Amino acid sequence: MSDPTVPTQPFRRRTFTPVAPAERPRKHRCAARVVIVCAETVLLLADTDPGIPNSRWWMTPGGGIDPGENAAEAAVREVLEETGLQIGAEQLLGPVAVREVIHGFSDQILTQREDFFVLHLENRFDPTQDGLTEDEQITLDGWSWLPLASLSAEPIPVWPHNLFQLAELVSQPLIWPLDLGVIEESTLPVE
Repeated sequence: MSDPTVPTQPFRRRTFTPVAPAERPRKHRCAARVVIVCAETVLLLADTDPGIPNSRWWMTPGGGIDPGENAAEAAVREVLEETGLQIGAEQLLGPVAVREVIHGFSDQILTQREDFFVLHLENRFDPTQDGLTEDEQITLDGWSWLPLASLSAEPIPVWPHNLFQLAELVSQPLIWPLDLGVIEESTLPVE
């Protein structure tokens, strides 16, 4: 459950019109995601599907790898864009895990190969929205530092569902990157 001493902080929101399910375009990309941990809590962003009223889930910062970037460089850039935190690639641990994820949204179907990194911080910080892309300004709906140990009891879905295990992989570098296989995380199922 959310830490009552750390309220969810809102970002501004916009809406859009959904695409008919049969007409959703398919997009494929590689992505980097970062599990940001501080004192047994994890920083998660609240994401939404504006085409599906009241949809909301927690996710780690991260996104697509741009041409010419490697996964660590993309992870550093995405953390800066989505949280305002400036870090160096040498601060990242991993990738600790990889997976292929299929996201069915109301406007598209996104399939991406994800590399997960872990970043340990000494102190929490308050993310900013200054670097959000136009699409992120539409979908992102806040952030919170949530206790790792109680993520499974969180009433809002957490993507990836095994986030607690990803954070624990830090102590097992001999198995990096752990292949998590293929999973679907959708607001509107693909099939």
